[in-house]
Amino acid sequence: MKSLKSILLLSMVILLLSNCKNSSNQETIIEKRLKVEKHTDAAGFSYETVANDPTGLRLYTLENGLKVYLSKNIEEPKIQTYIAVRAGSNYDPKETTGLAHYLEHMVFKGTDEIGTQDFEKEKVFLKQISDLYEQHKLEQDPEKKKEIYKKIDEVSLEASKISIPNEYDKMVGSLGAEGTNAHTWFEETVYKNKIPANELDKWLKIESERFSQLVLRLFHTELEAVYEEFNRGQDNDFRKSYYAMLDGLFPNHPYGQQKTIGTSEHLKNPSMIAIHNYFDKYYVPNNMAMVLVGDIDFDTTIKKVATTFGTLKRKDVEHPVLPKESPITTPVVKEVFGPTSESISVAFRSLGLGTKEEKLLTLADMILANGKAGLIDLNLNQKQLVQRAGCSPTILNDYGYHVFTGTPKADQTLDDVKDLLLAQIDKLKKGAFEEWMIPAVINDLKLSQTRNYENSTALASAYYNAFIHRQDWKDKVAFLGELRKITKQELVDFANSFYKNNYVVTYKRKGEDKNIIKVENPGITPIELNRDKASAFIQEFNKIETPDLAPQFVDYKTAIKESKTASGLQVSFINNPNNDLFDLNIIFDMGKDNDRKVSLAAGYLDYLGTDKYTPEQLKQEFYKIGINYYVFASDDKTYVGLSGLKENLDAGMVLLEHLWNNAVPNQETYTKYVDKILKGRQDGKTQKGTIFWSGLMSYGKYGEDSRLRNIYTASELQAINPQELVDKVKELRKFKQRIFYYGKDIDAVITSLDNHHTVSSDLLDYPEEVTYVEKETGGNVYFVDYDMVQSEMLLLAKGAEFDAKKMAASRLFNTYFGQGLSSIVFQEIRESKSLAYSAFSSYSQGREVGDFDYVMAYVGTQANKMPQAVDAMMELMTEMPEAEEQFNQAKEATLKKIAAQRITKSNIFWSYENLKKRGIDNDNREAIYNAIKNMTLADLKSFFNDNISGENYNVLVIGNKKDVDMKALSKLGKIKEMDVDYLFNYEKETKDIKL
Repeated sequence: MKSLKSILLLSMVILLLSNCKNSSNQETIIEKRLKVEKHTDAAGFSYETVANDPTGLRLYTLENGLKVYLSKNIEEPKIQTYIAVRAGSNYDPKETTGLAHYLEHMVFKGTDEIGTQDFEKEKVFLKQISDLYEQHKLEQDPEKKKEIYKKIDEVSLEASKISIPNEYDKMVGSLGAEGTNAHTWFEETVYKNKIPANELDKWLKIESERFSQLVLRLFHTELEAVYEEFNRGQDNDFRKSYYAMLDGLFPNHPYGQQKTIGTSEHLKNPSMIAIHNYFDKYYVPNNMAMVLVGDIDFDTTIKKVATTFGTLKRKDVEHPVLPKESPITTPVVKEVFGPTSESISVAFRSLGLGTKEEKLLTLADMILANGKAGLIDLNLNQKQLVQRAGCSPTILNDYGYHVFTGTPKADQTLDDVKDLLLAQIDKLKKGAFEEWMIPAVINDLKLSQTRNYENSTALASAYYNAFIHRQDWKDKVAFLGELRKITKQELVDFANSFYKNNYVVTYKRKGEDKNIIKVENPGITPIELNRDKASAFIQEFNKIETPDLAPQFVDYKTAIKESKTASGLQVSFINNPNNDLFDLNIIFDMGKDNDRKVSLAAGYLDYLGTDKYTPEQLKQEFYKIGINYYVFASDDKTYVGLSGLKENLDAGMVLLEHLWNNAVPNQETYTKYVDKILKGRQDGKTQKGTIFWSGLMSYGKYGEDSRLRNIYTASELQAINPQELVDKVKELRKFKQRIFYYGKDIDAVITSLDNHHTVSSDLLDYPEEVTYVEKETGGNVYFVDYDMVQSEMLLLAKGAEFDAKKMAASRLFNTYFGQGLSSIVFQEIRESKSLAYSAFSSYSQGREVGDFDYVMAYVGTQANKMPQAVDAMMELMTEMPEAEEQFNQAKEATLKKIAAQRITKSNIFWSYENLKKRGIDNDNREAIYNAIKNMTLADLKSFFNDNISGENYNVLVIGNKKDVDMKALSKLGKIKEMDVDYLFNYEKETKDIKL
């Protein structure tokens, strides 16, 4: 990677050039600075770079056409890897939609060498299964189809006796890989791993084998898992609205006519032959890219890639010609129904990537909404004229779209919100924004880009996106410079030509969705897992030795420097070695548990102005100088913070202190603020995730006396004088406080604090905090009736009080037993029995001294599979399966993850804060690492028996009562059907106010 100074230099040059008068010279200089340069390394490999590219990309093209994106980041000894294929749901055959996505799942199942004991025997069964699926696809008689499926199930069971599930996951897991996954979208399928840098050779060996051929083993069980994923989509109102919007925008193009997940009919009638054909057509090196960003040596890395992936055979690829869309001339209206709160979207179709329209749309979007000072931010969100509003662009290869979204207040219709959104577009069309906004939003984009380029995962994502969308990296590097050439008049002209009555409006209404597809449980026979078996490939793979990677631990006492302000405030600081960005936090060790009004006041402050500035002007002043500010209260802490460019820290301090000292209360603003809180509560309780993971989880732990239920009622909120809240914020300064700073030039920061943040030498102690008692668990089934296709269940058991000595065993246990693709729970529930798309278990330790640990086990599945899933999970939670080889792989993976982990930057301070809550004053990863090295499977079994087996569970369930087998649930304990208002303690306010 280029030196970090070059990032700043480029940023400064672009910023300075934007203020020059000779724009033609600007353009010439930038174009010269960003030219593509060709090089040849010592081994004779050719590559391209872009002059003054802050990311230091080397782009290679192997002889077989494979693109290889390499960039160096030595912050941690890891490599973010992506393998990207230019093939997504756009290219699914119309009769087999969902094919690209299902293929993505199957690429994890191995090859003729990975995942099998004897492929010659196994392939006979796989051919039978493929032939049976072709018969199944053609058969029209439902009963005959069931008979064929029964035969598929029988043959699949026989095939599974030869296969070895999850060998790929076991191997990459043994490397210490993180984030193992993949995704499919319109134009892409991308495979992901983040690996320790010393494991590159072994990773390349696995992946070059994996992409050399396709074997469709364990097909029908994985297909059922994909169908569970389809059901999750049916339960997602946001996704349904998104699909409806796309259908309106693209009535002919696959963007709108082919969902990535596919149709129900196609999922239930797959063709293994079609999937093989798709793989053979598109999974070829000249249609693929490899991205490696991290601690690499360029020359040795490209040699290794060429030796492995360079052997893949090139094949000509012909991408389909996709339909063109006619202009939209009148508004297109879509409606979607579901249980969640109402919302609306208004979307305009655009041209695709690489067009001038892309640049204009990017700029228009930021002028309209940048989260701080855009037209929507100031005119709608800041003034609380809607519950929530925003916009964002998506630009794809063929087309793009700019979507505006809004959620209504209690007294609004969806059309009211639509009119307000369109009114902001009209302001853009009239040029109702100041000249300084264009350079300000471009600088905002530059700040975001600088942060992203520090992160290997974000940078690697930018590279693969460039490949998928056929973008020259030079154009990506030059993009922000190109935006600076756009004048206000040009942007206004674009807005007037682009935003007309050519939009798709999608109404998400509350109500029953009559298009839900209910599916029978196919009754799959559990397949063999063969945990004690291993392919010849993995046996040889495990013999490969890799260089040792020694863990590094943090000495917090020396890593975190200490100083003091003239007022005596403790200042902890860490230097930012990378750039001139900073983060400053004033920390009060008191939060909502000490004073509920602190949180209320912090939220209210965001809507206030001062005696000098209106609220909108204040937001603009911060935005002009590229500074973000916040006031936020958690349960036990309150934070007042600033972040942005170091050069503007002092100016930011002046503004922040001015707001802090001179905020002016406003009754009308407060009334709207209360209405927003109450409407937010009503919207939140329609979200199943909020009900399940917040409402039911809290009740399962605490019962009635909980932090979640300790709220201000509507009438209490309305009775508060807003002056009390302003005073509450101002009075914060009188309490004990400390400061954490991450950035450069600590002396200048101390001076700024001395000049602007002066406090009394006699600061107040904190109010006494409220404590909440965790109840004993067991014998209760808490159920919420919710209109959904799937059902979700969590077994929750209170364990012992937090003990740091258990941290090693719990971490290893979670890896081996409950979390990850190769864990015992995932294999048993999903791989073997096809009972769920998502299943996990964990031993979750308390976050503070005195907190209790919890045992959790989760399954999300079709309601008609719930009884089987419950039985399977309860069996696992009672008797832990013992698999020596799998334990050794989990142990190796855990140790390698710790060895490759580096705690850096501001994370040093925040990780130490969390450790201190647990009564730990050192980097205890060293103790964890050494303990795990000596652990045996017998030790883990003892941990299971002592802490998990025989636990008494509260069972939390959300699902459609019409579909859930309540009789089966009653076997787990006494069922208590929970009212959602009661869960959140909203009962009073629904009676007090009209919502």
